[in-house]
Amino acid sequence: MPQELAHIALVVDDYDEAIAFYTEKLGFRLVQDTPQSETKRWVIVAPPGSSGCSLLLAKGVGDEQRSRIGNQTGGRVFLFLSTDDFDRDYRALCDKGVTFVRPPKSEPYGTVAVFQDLYGNLWDLVQFALA
Repeated sequence: MPQELAHIALVVDDYDEAIAFYTEKLGFRLVQDTPQSETKRWVIVAPPGSSGCSLLLAKGVGDEQRSRIGNQTGGRVFLFLSTDDFDRDYRALCDKGVTFVRPPKSEPYGTVAVFQDLYGNLWDLVQFALA
């Protein structure tokens, strides 16, 4: 039976500010924004051209969930944004004010730089080396 990851839940503080960051700063598309109750929404964003896994923006509720906002992986890189043109996308993200915490670097697997999302989660922008 074929399987694939559909969504990764990303705990956020506010739906609208998260949507703005992902669509305006990272250029993601808003796939879905459906109210589920007075306080809960089903919000999906995805990188341009992506047909695979997307992000489910999940508003943190209660102290336990809210304590994870911005640090879902204990300070490790959490998400990996793959690109076919590292220089183009690195410049575009810098121009939009995205904060890079580690500069571009060549690794055996490709070119990579680490940036933060609006809450401090760490992401790799990576162009994988051709095998």
